[in-house]
Amino acid sequence: MRAIITGGGTGGHIYPALAIADELRRRIADMEILYVGSRGMESRIVPEAGYDFTTIDVSGIDRSSMLKAGQSLIKFPYSFFQAKDIIKNFNPDFIVGTGGYVSFPVVLAGTYFAPKTFIHEQNAYPGLANRHLAKRVDCTMLTFAEAEKYLEAKRIKITGLPIRQEFFHVSPQAARQSLRLKENLFTLITFGGSRGAATINRAMLDALDQLQDQQIQLIWITGSDNYEEINHQVQERVKREHTATMRILPYMNNIEQAMAASHLAVCRAGASTLAELAVLGLPAILVPYPYAADNHQEKNARALMEKKAATMVIDEFLDGDTLVKAIAALRSEPNKLHDMRRQMLQEAKPQALDDIVTELIG
Repeated sequence: MRAIITGGGTGGHIYPALAIADELRRRIADMEILYVGSRGMESRIVPEAGYDFTTIDVSGIDRSSMLKAGQSLIKFPYSFFQAKDIIKNFNPDFIVGTGGYVSFPVVLAGTYFAPKTFIHEQNAYPGLANRHLAKRVDCTMLTFAEAEKYLEAKRIKITGLPIRQEFFHVSPQAARQSLRLKENLFTLITFGGSRGAATINRAMLDALDQLQDQQIQLIWITGSDNYEEINHQVQERVKREHTATMRILPYMNNIEQAMAASHLAVCRAGASTLAELAVLGLPAILVPYPYAADNHQEKNARALMEKKAATMVIDEFLDGDTLVKAIAALRSEPNKLHDMRRQMLQEAKPQALDDIVTELIG
């Protein structure tokens, strides 16, 4: 069996695609997979994961001006015919797209030249490309049931979002022991992606004076961009007796350990992050990234808010005082925090990867 997988631009599109590829290989010994991407981060990540990789010449639509949008659209016919040639040469049994601008011409070409096509939409509000493709592909798979009302699709299946297997094999107690955290101390984790989230980092710095006296154990993953400056300020401002309960890190490879050990998270609202929170049952104060396409992170956050699994602070309104009050409000109501954990677990779809691959191979 042969498959083309396409998706790129961000880890949120690439890693679910690789999880699907891994599971296909696990199930079918002679599975042949070709990953079609752009020259972005997938051009490094996918070959390192051991998959054949090729590119097409494509770029996202720059909506900052009509001229730039037009320049992006001019490339599309060429991208489409590049994708057509790849499909004709590889002759896949099916094509699956996980999002990002590169997936659109590949999946669209597949609806003409491949036996079957599928897309997976990660967010509560589908992007423009997937809203169009849903009308043409054989099946549209969704992370959020809320996305269905925005789509006209041949067929829809709610699958959830694949996440790394490590998240299913970690326990809070073992994680706290592994990270040498105090067992009975309230633990807060805050993070914002590999490069960090500037708004969350600024709010955390502003909140330090109040948080250090509140019996909180803190895991703060700053991202790589401003780690040195943030760590320097923390060392200057935090009382010596409180530094032992604060972990300031630029990045964590085993973030599932830190999340499992925590009682509350402060983070962005990307689909992969929310799927990880759900599997661990970790309540969160969500700060949606304000420049996400179609403001999809806020829509993701609102979907969880409506189910009382999370609270939200809009990025432009986040500061130290607001953050301290939001944390204190949840800590003062243990029953509410417990209910949020229960609701978050109900949103988990641990079978997501199995459901997706079963749909693909029939």
